[in-house]
Amino acid sequence: MTATAKAPADLHALSQNVDAEIISINQRVPTGHVAYLVMVLCIVYTSFHVGVMNLYPLETWTYRLLHVGGGLALGFLLFSGSSLPASGAARAPGLLQRTYLLLLAPGAVAILLAFAQALQFWITGKGVDQAAAKTAMEWSFSLPLVGGTIWVLLLGWVFPLRDRRRIDLADVLLAIAAVTVAMYIIFHAPFLRLRAGTALAKQADMYAAIAGVILILELTRRLAGLALVIIASIFILYSFVGPWLPGVLQHRGYSASRFFTYVYTDQGILGPTTAISSTYIILFVTFAAFLQASRVGEYFVNFAFAAAGGSRGGPAKVAVLGSGLMGMINGTSAGNVVATGSLTIPLMKRVGYKPQTAAAVEAAASSGGQILPPIMGAGAFIMSEITAIAYRDIVIAAIIPAVLYFMSVYFMVDLAAQKHGMKGLPRDELPKFGKLARQIYLFIPIFILIGALFMGYSVIRAGTLAMAAATVVSWLTPYRMGPRAILYALEIAAKMSLQLVAVCAAAGIIVGVIALTGVGTRFSSLLLGLAGQSQAMALFFAMVVAIILGMGMPTTAAYAVAASVIAPGLVQMGIPMLTAHFFIFYFAVMSAITPPVALAAYAGAAIAQSDPMRTSVESFKIGLAAFVVPFMFFSSPAMLMQGTWIEITHVFVSAAFGIFLLSSMVQGWFFGALSWPLRIVLLVAALGMIDGGWLTDAIGIGAGLLVWALQKRLLTPSRISRGAD
Repeated sequence: MTATAKAPADLHALSQNVDAEIISINQRVPTGHVAYLVMVLCIVYTSFHVGVMNLYPLETWTYRLLHVGGGLALGFLLFSGSSLPASGAARAPGLLQRTYLLLLAPGAVAILLAFAQALQFWITGKGVDQAAAKTAMEWSFSLPLVGGTIWVLLLGWVFPLRDRRRIDLADVLLAIAAVTVAMYIIFHAPFLRLRAGTALAKQADMYAAIAGVILILELTRRLAGLALVIIASIFILYSFVGPWLPGVLQHRGYSASRFFTYVYTDQGILGPTTAISSTYIILFVTFAAFLQASRVGEYFVNFAFAAAGGSRGGPAKVAVLGSGLMGMINGTSAGNVVATGSLTIPLMKRVGYKPQTAAAVEAAASSGGQILPPIMGAGAFIMSEITAIAYRDIVIAAIIPAVLYFMSVYFMVDLAAQKHGMKGLPRDELPKFGKLARQIYLFIPIFILIGALFMGYSVIRAGTLAMAAATVVSWLTPYRMGPRAILYALEIAAKMSLQLVAVCAAAGIIVGVIALTGVGTRFSSLLLGLAGQSQAMALFFAMVVAIILGMGMPTTAAYAVAASVIAPGLVQMGIPMLTAHFFIFYFAVMSAITPPVALAAYAGAAIAQSDPMRTSVESFKIGLAAFVVPFMFFSSPAMLMQGTWIEITHVFVSAAFGIFLLSSMVQGWFFGALSWPLRIVLLVAALGMIDGGWLTDAIGIGAGLLVWALQKRLLTPSRISRGAD
């Protein structure tokens, strides 16, 4: 199903494709009856979640298992294990279809046998109960499930079906295997709550968990790349080799049965990360899909064009405003770069920005959307779940740091435009601000979301009301959401959420290993030992770990893992929990623009056709404030709205001026070109303002005024010498 409405004449066509569905390089686009079947499955998947969250709550394990199992099944149907050609089909060389089917047959028989056995559990009501033998169902379920899954997976790697319009039979079998795992664990959940992770676990429990872990890692590879898969695999290996490791890494080691049955419980895969993805994340992905289907995303970008497109370096400022708004509800930095960057990057190049700078601006702005309240790309909800701090408190605390970050990026692009004499886009090519201002009601869904949350409604109820508001508001536009558009929104919501489902499940494996081995506590002790009694040094180490963990990983997974490993140590050192988690979250987000692995910058470089490494370095420079702001709210709690209004106002104003000085130093332009000695003076001034004390503020203002006076030639050697006389 696709959106059918066309852009009306009164709405400028600049942002016409912003809300279009993005087809990834390995995503299938089936045709005919298969397309309708996949569409129905996607709609059912999203509707199931919305219905359970609002109308008919399910038992926790059952709900999360259906969430993960359904997500895995849909993921295998929709995403190939390798890249697909844009059109047409490419056969595996020298391999006939009949030969392929013969090779696939043993795996198909094995998986279908395991599926039939799982189905029989539900039909007869008899499973592997506590009185069953340790090896019960070994040949009818356990070995066929794992063996068939591995065999089919390997065949899919070696002989992929490179046809975007068809679904590979191997992936259909993997989807069935995912359903089989979910069926087994749901049926045996009452037993597994007691025996999982203990010597009482049966072999069938272990093999179902092994198959589930393999499927999660494979879908994560397809949707998020190898980085998270490698990290999760290292953690799995760590569970077995602990007795042979030195020092803080040593532990007694665990058997395969104990480890795998433990990790597929609410201590691991079904734990906090999946709790978040099955509630808050999928709810707000669905909200984003409703905004997309109602074309509100186009309005956001058009509004940004009308407000800033005509000013100097206009498209870059549009990227800052529009990508921030889109990134707030998007949830993935790289995905947002692709959505809005395809529009803003070519326009930035048109007004004079270098390709790498254009891509870097888009990457920095898109990544910043995930620290922008009230949604923060689902980050606020994840933090609330992990810390038990009220969502409202987190959103309020996020306001000043987010404003400072976007002010910094705005200053960066404005100063670059001044430095290079750039112009904006011609006004006759831009949307009319007056017309867009009369459509300000399109922000109503966001206002309702914020209002409902601050009125005390639950996050789920507020998100549902915002979805309904998006549908109602669309009737005031040419893109009225009827049943067809609502179903389209539910369909694309499922597709948009699959990456986060896989990533959160994979992150759950890591969280489970940390809980089982206790390495998080030992790592925190090591962190405390390295830092001594210095909180600042501990935060520096935490920054490094968060960035390294976040390289190549989506923000949600990076933050969840980093928080499990680092946060306890920071809190133990006396750093407030809110500050510690905000600190980790910021650096997990900024890992997307940090060299050498900067996913958001790489996505922008692909659009701009620029060098990826140079683009990542440039995006790091543009987003530099985000590497300073976390240390600011550590030294000045008022930055997180912790203090009196006088303290909060003082910190914000001084930090804003410091951010401007820092941006000027990076760009080499203040009230004119800056020499290196003056840039160093500005750096000192910026750091003084950022520190937040009255004395350092005075030093910062004084140094800034000195540079200004020198640039305006109010201070010259001759005047100084005359003054001395």
